[in-house]
Amino acid sequence: MSDKEKPNARERILRAAYDLFTQRGVRGVPVDEIIRTSGVAIATFYRHFKSKDDLVTAFLNRRERVWTTETIVAVARSRSTIPREQILAIFDVFDEWFHRPDFEGDSFVNVLIEMGSDHPLGKASITHLNNVRNELRILAEQAELRDPDGFAHSYQILMKGSIIAATMGDVTSARRAMQMAEWLVDHHTALEAV
Repeated sequence: MSDKEKPNARERILRAAYDLFTQRGVRGVPVDEIIRTSGVAIATFYRHFKSKDDLVTAFLNRRERVWTTETIVAVARSRSTIPREQILAIFDVFDEWFHRPDFEGDSFVNVLIEMGSDHPLGKASITHLNNVRNELRILAEQAELRDPDGFAHSYQILMKGSIIAATMGDVTSARRAMQMAEWLVDHHTALEAV
């Protein structure tokens, strides 16, 4: 690999942290392990990230881009041109994810639980979870569902519940959730305008 192809130090740190944090959580990964895994010096680490919290914030930002935007939303949208089917395709994406050997659960929820809602990283996780719900609201608006905000709140609860069930070992939870998702979409389609 040439120097031009080799990721820079910041990127190597972030890649190492991404893998470690998604698999073991934030508290379970010490900075010295991230430094060792990324192959950088301590001074290099702190030149790029002021603290572990700074690195976790960068991880959460990347996780939202890679997982939420580029995987869940983009793949669900790519499976159909019909907004209703795009909404339901989220559980198809989840089903594939839950069956992967590297399934790791929801990093935003994990960080929120680890750090608490008052910690800056907990607050950052809440922001990212709100961004997911906003994507759901946009899909609901495009599907012309009634009360898109209420729908997005309910749908997100269903999504998180299926992830928790998969984390507990029920890798078929996305298929079960799909039945409830269809009901929820139908319910918000059938609601009368207020």
